[in-house]
Amino acid sequence: MFFLTGMKEKEVLELKSLLTDGKAGQEVKVNGAVMNIRNMGDIAFIILRKRDGVLQTVFEKGVTEADFSQIREETFVEVTGIVKTEERAPHGMELWLKSVKILSKPSEPMPIAVSKWKMGASLEARLDMRPLTLRNIRERARFKIEEGIARAFREFLQGQGFTEIHSPKIGARGAEGGANVFKLDYFHRPAVLAQSPQFYKQMMVGVFDRVMEIGPVFRAEKHNTKRHLNEYTGLDFEMGYIDDVADIMEMETGFLQYMVELLRTQYGQELEILRVKLPKTDKIPCVTFTRAKELAAEKYGMQIRNPYDLEPEEEHLIGRYFKEEYNADFVFVTQYPSKKRPFYAMDDPEDTRFTKSFDLLFRGLEVTTGGQRIHDYKELMAKIEKRGMDVEGMDGYLDTFKYGMPPHGGLGIGLERMTMQLLGEENVREVSLFPRDMSRLVP
Repeated sequence: MFFLTGMKEKEVLELKSLLTDGKAGQEVKVNGAVMNIRNMGDIAFIILRKRDGVLQTVFEKGVTEADFSQIREETFVEVTGIVKTEERAPHGMELWLKSVKILSKPSEPMPIAVSKWKMGASLEARLDMRPLTLRNIRERARFKIEEGIARAFREFLQGQGFTEIHSPKIGARGAEGGANVFKLDYFHRPAVLAQSPQFYKQMMVGVFDRVMEIGPVFRAEKHNTKRHLNEYTGLDFEMGYIDDVADIMEMETGFLQYMVELLRTQYGQELEILRVKLPKTDKIPCVTFTRAKELAAEKYGMQIRNPYDLEPEEEHLIGRYFKEEYNADFVFVTQYPSKKRPFYAMDDPEDTRFTKSFDLLFRGLEVTTGGQRIHDYKELMAKIEKRGMDVEGMDGYLDTFKYGMPPHGGLGIGLERMTMQLLGEENVREVSLFPRDMSRLVP
């Protein structure tokens, strides 16, 4: 029997320690995966892939204690060596090896060259081999950036007094209504996968005032586009005691500013690898839905075909307009028609054809939908009745409003879409670890 008293300091060092602790001239122990081998004859340069970058090591034949013939790409090793300064090496240092211990080695050749800067394979092929292709430095950098976006969302909102919640993903009905839900048998009762945490986060405003969640969202739309997934990650928040929908947009603007600064200061290596240009967030223009359509139509000669929603081409042209006219990467499009918004969206009392809601466009693509919600029970029930909706399965949600709720609103951000636009990718599957669409359930 033995007792644990906490974490102990490891003898094996990470790259960050090698770079910050002045280890030049010292013997150290490091582990990693062999990413690349350059055999120069008497010596060989072995590049190790670490969680926070790459490390160049030097294998001296006849000196390093190891069988060089047993080392190949994607061999996982633990090595000891002397740290030496070398300006031409990554990070300006390298490790001259004294010994190499093989922890694991591939039993067959890699089916794709993950060590290359750009892998010569189609997106579908890379997705089929995702557990391997994600080992590529550029591929995995995308997901470090995605981590940074989610991290910024959590950190910023926690600093603003938000409580993180975890709502169920199996429910009696969808929050958005309609038939685009994944249905399942739940112990011989009908159930659906959650379209969003909307009902739960609204209910929890009555408990914590401000709540946020990062979690999966399921949409059963039969689409096959470069901007849609059937399962994506939602960044959601809901906040109470608001004065107006502008409070929600201001909170998102604060998050975007925090996100950009966090990425700039904490994810510089990944930004450099992917050559990312961070967006402007110092001020974000706001324009009404109707006016946004008019501006795009007037400048680019496009005919307005759908008066109730924005088509992808219109989103693109609105984004282009505000970039050209105001050098803006983001634009809030406000006052969406009530006809295209959920029943809980608050109508504008000055013109009930429109709602106190918005979309945020990022470089011409919608990445956020949000707005003020109806918080009065009678008003909520009147809108449900007007729409002729079936309220079965909504009892818990509706009962919440019987007992009072503060004025509130919130939003949902698609993490993958936000990442796609930030990185300038053309397909959202590039930034989904293991994407789920109409045709893909594995890996």
